[in-house]
Amino acid sequence: MITFGGSFRIALCLALTLAGVPGASVSQSVLKADDAEALYRDRANIESAKGAAALWSASMASDFDSAWKLARITYWIGKHAPNSERRPALERGIAAGETAVRLMPDRPEGHFWLAADMGALAESSGIRDGLKYRGRIKSELERVMAIDPDWQEDSAGAALGQWYFEVPRLFGGGRAKAEERLRYVLSRFPQSKTALSFLADVVAADGRLDEARSLLVRELAAPVDPDLAPEDLDSQKAAADRRKKLGGNPDLVLEPRHNQN
Repeated sequence: MITFGGSFRIALCLALTLAGVPGASVSQSVLKADDAEALYRDRANIESAKGAAALWSASMASDFDSAWKLARITYWIGKHAPNSERRPALERGIAAGETAVRLMPDRPEGHFWLAADMGALAESSGIRDGLKYRGRIKSELERVMAIDPDWQEDSAGAALGQWYFEVPRLFGGGRAKAEERLRYVLSRFPQSKTALSFLADVVAADGRLDEARSLLVRELAAPVDPDLAPEDLDSQKAAADRRKKLGGNPDLVLEPRHNQN
């Protein structure tokens, strides 16, 4: 999730699970301490996530892949580690994202994860960091869209829709802009759980509760991709909770389901 303000979320879409088991965490005994990719796939275990971060940190100053992957894993750590560890992790991710952008400015990964870490830090730190990073988050997301508008099912476009929703109109935001952007993403990627979740926020804020419930049901009905399971399951658990709070027909509250393909 990219976050900005109180609820600016984006489900991250760049993860793998071991052995094809969504959300599974494996025993440390079967992981190699020097295998960053294996540790990353086991990121549901926060110690594995920290191990991957340590390995990528060693070479991130001159290696693009290490830099953006460090920015990605620090986002996860910044959302799941104990509270005292979150801000340092996100600040480390911002530095890694800046390095990735410098090393390869025409690749989307660095821009996206830089925006993600900035957004998460803004959410956790309050209005001052929110204002500090507001413009930069938007510009980094727009850069991703310019490089590759379809990257990760237009995750950057969905995040930009939420940016419009969270940011006051005085500073360039607005519900109409948010809804337009999110509906555009869904017109191309109808099962985007990120866009469905964000659009539910927008229409609920506008009082269209039946439509918000319908969007959340669509999110819950979308299969969990085994490659994205930790993020998908986090997002869909939140969607189920939000759907219940909106009331209506309880039979329409679905549980997240795994992709069996």
